[in-house]
Amino acid sequence: MPFGLRPWHIIAIVVVALIIFGPARLPQLGKSMGKFFKDLRDGAKDMSSGFKDGLNDAQATAASVVDAAKSASAQPPSPGPVAQAALAPEGEKASSAGNFCTYCGAANPLDAKFCNTCGHKIKA
Repeated sequence: MPFGLRPWHIIAIVVVALIIFGPARLPQLGKSMGKFFKDLRDGAKDMSSGFKDGLNDAQATAASVVDAAKSASAQPPSPGPVAQAALAPEGEKASSAGNFCTYCGAANPLDAKFCNTCGHKIKA
């Protein structure tokens, strides 16, 4: 039984309601209680459907943002300015400042294998 009510509990509640309200008003009371619970259930359905619609809108917005980010990252970035050391002939070492990244042009230590700025492999 709901809420742990036993049959004799329900009978006791009906008897007390019959005594308090009388037999003439019990149908009106039942009707008004039924209407109250119907309105309560309809309100809960409206609220949950509104919440689901808002959640679906938020998910659609997030998906469009992710799609836009993916399309933006799918385009290769334009390479940065080529450093002076990258233009030097192959046999020559980079300047004393360090190795320069051929992708972004950033100066890196002489012993660096990868660029500290963009992470690309440094061609020595």
